[in-house]
Amino acid sequence: MPLPTGGHIDQADGTAWMAAYALDLMRIALELAYANHVFVDIAVKFFEHFLYIAEAVSCEDNCDTGLWDSEDEFFYDKLRLPDGSSVPMRIRSIVGLIPMFAVHVLEPNVNHALPGLRDRLHWFLEHRSDLSRLVSRWNIAGQGNSVLLSLLRGHRMKALLKRMLDESEFLSDHGVRALSRVHRDEPFTFYHNGDSFSIRYLPAESNSRVFGGNSNWRAPIWMPVNYLLIQSIREFHRYYGDDFRVEYPTGSGTFLSLEQIADELARRLTTLFLLDRDGKRPVMGAYPQLQADPRSRDLVLFHEYFHGDNGRGVGASHQTGWTGLVALLLHPHAMGPSGVVPRAGETDTQAQELASAK
Repeated sequence: MPLPTGGHIDQADGTAWMAAYALDLMRIALELAYANHVFVDIAVKFFEHFLYIAEAVSCEDNCDTGLWDSEDEFFYDKLRLPDGSSVPMRIRSIVGLIPMFAVHVLEPNVNHALPGLRDRLHWFLEHRSDLSRLVSRWNIAGQGNSVLLSLLRGHRMKALLKRMLDESEFLSDHGVRALSRVHRDEPFTFYHNGDSFSIRYLPAESNSRVFGGNSNWRAPIWMPVNYLLIQSIREFHRYYGDDFRVEYPTGSGTFLSLEQIADELARRLTTLFLLDRDGKRPVMGAYPQLQADPRSRDLVLFHEYFHGDNGRGVGASHQTGWTGLVALLLHPHAMGPSGVVPRAGETDTQAQELASAK
């Protein structure tokens, strides 16, 4: 259906997905280049595509295409009207966080092992300075002399993390919400020709039958995007190292490395399925009888998405295709030596004692 306003929407998430896609294809080509050096040319071509996409999403508000809002320090979709004007859709949603997915750390051994790669990359970046300035620190060596390819410079990444890690906005006890909780009291409303269109924070089921009653991006917790956020933060840590620290949660006065923040986000997500201090699993909040019966309490459902405040499973109850990603987050990488995920401020020993008591 055409937009009620006419025109079209430039999508921050769709554009960022394509940037991430280009970097993924570049990584595949680089892997193939170890066997056949012709793939170096293909890898550089995908790198160029990444830069052209970066131009579309990353430049400031005063350029024609940029989706970054320097006032709010967030990425927004932009409504392009038939008269040539544009309106930023100031909805603080997962749409504005997806540019974090477009990140890849190029290790020095790749440059050295693949003849011509480094020279080709540098030639393009030096001759297209208008594009290279959009890419974060491509010419500044990071941890282990690595190179960072990202849509986000350090300041923008910190600005996004400041909102994402704010418990009054995106961060819940069980993961990152798809819509900031600020829209619970301040819904976004767009007015056109006497009609109004609103988006309000809805932590679980929708208040309309659109999309079959699923609230989709309007606040719940989704496993696949949370997983990709965690993986992206780990990739940033590969470049920045432990000295680059961010406040977690926002306003707490506690600063953690990006690796520690990724671990904390993974811990919050896994609590959806783990027994809490009351011996209950948040995901099974709609099934008190199943939880109370010893014969069924460990038969866990894999819901499509989760309540943005209490973690209750919502939507399809056997969405193992993507909710099964939690198995990777339960890997020992995200756990203490005891195999129990510690809570924030809790040592591994304390977590182990708590688990034993249960």
